[in-house]
Amino acid sequence: MGTKGFGAITARICALTVVGGVASSMFLAGCGSGSDDAGESLGTASTPSQVSADSVPTSTPTTGPGPTSRSTTPTVVYRPPFIERVEWTDTEVGPSLSVFPTTSGRYTQEPSAMAAAWREVVGLDATADTPGMQAQFDCHWRFARIIEPEKPSWNLEPGRPVVTEEDMIGARCNPGFAEEY
Repeated sequence: MGTKGFGAITARICALTVVGGVASSMFLAGCGSGSDDAGESLGTASTPSQVSADSVPTSTPTTGPGPTSRSTTPTVVYRPPFIERVEWTDTEVGPSLSVFPTTSGRYTQEPSAMAAAWREVVGLDATADTPGMQAQFDCHWRFARIIEPEKPSWNLEPGRPVVTEEDMIGARCNPGFAEEY
C-alpha cells in the first residue's frame, strides 16, 4: 500500500478513535491536519484537550476545496452527576440546604435531567425530600439556571411555604421571605 492509502486510513482511524471516546494522547499525536501525497486534505482530528468525557465529536459538511471537505466539531453532551454536593447552613431565617450543581447540572437541556438531579439531592440528604423543598429546587432548575447560571449554589429552605408554581416564580423561587445567601 502506498503512502497515499496509509494517510487516508490514518485519518479515518483518528476520527474513529476520537468519536469512540478513546482519545489517547499517544495515538492522537499522529492525528491532525495534513495532506497525503496527492495533496488531498485529510481533515483535522480533535486533540485530547478538545475531547472530554462530555464531548461527542460530530462531522459537519463544510464548503471548500475538494469534493467532500468536512470539519470535526465537538458537541457537548452533559451527563450526570448534576449535583456536586449539598450542605446545610444556619441562616437568620433557619436552616438552609445549599445545593451545588455541577457544570452538567447548570447547562444540560435534557428534559429528564431535573428529576434525576432531584433524586441526586435526595440521595445526598434524604431530609431534603419534602414538597416545599422540591418545589424550590424545581424552580431553581427551571429559572435560576437561565438567569444566573454561575450562581455557586441554590438555597432551599424547609421553612418556606408551599405555594403555587405561579407564586413560586413570582417570588423568584423564594416564597415567604427574601432569599438567603
